Amino acid sequence: MSGSQCCENPPELSSSSGTGSIELVGGLKTYVTGSSQSNRAIILISDVFGYEAPNLRYATLLLSRMLQTVFEKLADKVAAAGYYVVVPDFLNGDPYAPENSERPIQVWMKSHGTDKGFEDAKLVITGLRSKGISVIGAAGFCWGAKVVVELGKSDWIQAAVLLHPSLVTVDDIKELKAPIAILGAETDKISPPELLKQFEEVLSTKPEVNGYVKIFPGVAHGWTVRYKVEDENAIKSAKEAHQNMLDWFNKYVKEKSAL
Repeated sequence: MSGSQCCENPPELSSSSGTGSIELVGGLKTYVTGSSQSNRAIILISDVFGYEAPNLRYATLLLSRMLQTVFEKLADKVAAAGYYVVVPDFLNGDPYAPENSERPIQVWMKSHGTDKGFEDAKLVITGLRSKGISVIGAAGFCWGAKVVVELGKSDWIQAAVLLHPSLVTVDDIKELKAPIAILGAETDKISPPELLKQFEEVLSTKPEVNGYVKIFPGVAHGWTVRYKVEDENAIKSAKEAHQNMLDWFNKYVKEKSAL
């Protein structure tokens, strides 16, 4: 996590980006979108820049809208259900600020450990289940990937996606129980392809856990949410990763909720 890639290309944070709303879920300020009547939910857990990153909110909106399109093809005049998608503020209004030279990432992390994120995530899940949601998937970006992998070691979630993960170890993968998709970058000093291939080797020894590793060529750590909007190749790769994430949740969250 001490590598500079986690902190490169910071987004311009905006509390007004996206078309969803801000609510309290599990005691945390949370951006929500999609159908609140759904029995399935997706939690997106941000990187160190927090839940107000516009591209993360766009990915959230894309996820809920694409699923609604699928369900609009069902019975006559029945509205699409879609996922209830939540992006909690696990950083409690204190995202990493690279311009603050007095608080480098190593110092900032002391106040924002992923162990605290894991405990907060359990509160969020408890809050979702109190709403009648029975099947939950989670996707973690960089810092958030560690929180997701901890959730995936038990029955807190039914599916996991890691996008350019940080802090995740081989031992973490050995303890996984939830189906997992790991989407990494070709240029990544934090979770380099060599480490991701070790994850893949571990998954190959765990037939009881469905999972795969995919390494995207020509992109760097953080590309799925911190791409530059004028970079067409970056946008194309980000959209491909978003679709991979959606496909995974369709398979392991959507299908399970229909049983």
